[in-house]
Amino acid sequence: MAKTTPLEFINQVKAETRRVVWPTWKETWLTGLMVVIMTTILALFFLGVDSMFNAIVTALLKLAQ
Repeated sequence: MAKTTPLEFINQVKAETRRVVWPTWKETWLTGLMVVIMTTILALFFLGVDSMFNAIVTALLKLAQ
C-alpha cells in the first residue's frame, strides 16, 4: 500500500470535503424533528412494556405470599 505524506492527506481531505453535499437547513430541521418524534414514540412504547412487566411481576409476587 502506498504511503501518503501528511500534506497529500490534507489535500485529499480538502478535495473530498468539497464533494460533500451538505443538507439544507430544512432537511436538518426535519431530520431533528423526526428523531424527537421517534424517540418519544419509543419512550412511550418502552414505558408501556415496562409497566406491563411490573404489573406481571407484582401479581406473581402477591401470589407467592
